[in-house]
Amino acid sequence: MEAMRVPPEMFRFTSGERAELYVAILHAFGEANERLETALGLDDVRARLRSIGWLDPLEDKDLTEALGSLRDWRLLDVTQNHAENYRTADEYERRNLQYSLTRRGEAALAGVVHAMGVLASTGALQTAVLDAIADRLGELAVLLGDPAVPDRRVFSTLVELEGHLEALRGNTKQFNGELQRLLRAEGADQDTFREVKAATVAYLQEFTTNLEQRSRAIADRIERVEGHGVALLHHRALVGAELPPTAGEDAHIAWSQLRQARWEGLRAWFLPVDGGPPRVQQLFVVARRAIIALLQVLDRISESRRRSTSAAADFRELARWFAAAPSDDDLHLLWSTAFGLGSARHAHLGHPDPELVASTARWADAPPVEVSALLRSAGRTERFSRTGRVRDVAAVKAERARRAREERAALKDAWDRLDTGGGIRLSGFGRLDHEVLERLLDLLGRALAAAPDPHGARRATTGDGRVEILLRPPGAHRAPAVIRTPRGVFTGPDYDVEIRAPGGRAARRPGEATG
Repeated sequence: MEAMRVPPEMFRFTSGERAELYVAILHAFGEANERLETALGLDDVRARLRSIGWLDPLEDKDLTEALGSLRDWRLLDVTQNHAENYRTADEYERRNLQYSLTRRGEAALAGVVHAMGVLASTGALQTAVLDAIADRLGELAVLLGDPAVPDRRVFSTLVELEGHLEALRGNTKQFNGELQRLLRAEGADQDTFREVKAATVAYLQEFTTNLEQRSRAIADRIERVEGHGVALLHHRALVGAELPPTAGEDAHIAWSQLRQARWEGLRAWFLPVDGGPPRVQQLFVVARRAIIALLQVLDRISESRRRSTSAAADFRELARWFAAAPSDDDLHLLWSTAFGLGSARHAHLGHPDPELVASTARWADAPPVEVSALLRSAGRTERFSRTGRVRDVAAVKAERARRAREERAALKDAWDRLDTGGGIRLSGFGRLDHEVLERLLDLLGRALAAAPDPHGARRATTGDGRVEILLRPPGAHRAPAVIRTPRGVFTGPDYDVEIRAPGGRAARRPGEATG
């Protein structure tokens, strides 16, 4: 906790009567630093204040006192400018002292800017960040496998990877906080509230689609990088970072420790060392729970729209009536009215044989009439009618089962035709059915989208992981491959391909050889 202890006066400038002036002055120094102006005189500070939008009148005394307060809080440093030529004493008073941000002042300004940025920003779950992490890891694996690659590229790629990971962590934490606040919120405008929650459900569903495949791809590429050695990665990145020589060995050690900590954070998200569940799975669980909760809230909103009132509102209104009742007799009357006897809904019912009961007979003397229990609960009696005819779906089920069998058989036949049993040229397929060619093109597209290994080979699998393709670049001066189908002719580079399908061929397709 020592590293998290903030100096007591570091953010004192953000409160008090002159808080706006203090923040504006530090902002002015920050703008000057971006233009490589590290020291400002009194007139320079006033000019910078106008450039950032401070237009209120400001006396020299007030500005000097504000600069002095920032100096007392160790946010500004004051030096004398001995290299300047002064013609008058007044000019010496105004231009002799120069102010610059201290390290604490830079940190305080960065903290305020970051806090305001967090307040103004919104979190997001971006699949593009996951894809970028996977791409940078694949690129690192390729770079580490080639000693001739400059160390600067290793450093820049590692920095990009850490930036994407930090964006994933920051956006995820912020989005999760906003999501929980949305789950607890009850909007005044039901239409807008409902639209926001429905859009959030669609957003979460789109993010969770293929999240597991993306996470598995990142974990595989982490293992590929670690196969070359994380120590080698950090050493080459340290050489490529070109730290200033004045930093010393302590800065190099701290830099390496920071890289190691961020790599461990990456593993915790996608491939924990202890074999536990990665954090990305927890993110998936949170998203699914949020989808269910939001759908339940949407159902309640829709249900409240269908009903003019609710049982809770009725009971609250009844409670107000009880509280306003003047006497106990009125309370008993209200209770009997609300929960006691109701209207005689069965008064219209008659005896099955009315002629057996005289019209002058009293209610107490007349034989009882059977009253349906449904009258009390629903206000209506049973109506017995002909049972609805149940549709016979046996034929529909049989037709669907037949189509499913045909599709599975066609898919298995396509994979059997494409299974090479070993490496062949793409031109070795010769002639294929159009549907089989579509499967082949899908496999080729997946392979070409994957990152190549150090030897230039590309590997990919189908969505279910059952069929694998290994694609190698064609040899020099090789003629294009031509595959004929009933619908036309496909022409492309004559790659070396190797396709393995479950239950595939045991021997290579005859007639072609790689080379």
